[in-house]
Amino acid sequence: MSSADEALGRTEDLLARLNQKREELEQLAKADDIDGDAAVDLIADLADLARQIEAELTRARTIADADG
Repeated sequence: MSSADEALGRTEDLLARLNQKREELEQLAKADDIDGDAAVDLIADLADLARQIEAELTRARTIADADG
């Protein structure tokens, strides 16, 4: 497996985690008594995961470009 493939694999794992957190946020939004602190924490987690995904995609693209 190439380094680019490994980066893409990590991206897929991060994307699965992002989708899980998104689902948690949707469930929280449906609650009668919304926990604002929990919502903020989930949004922060989503933002962090998105940054990690972007970094892995950039890494994969850089490796693929270098391999030509």
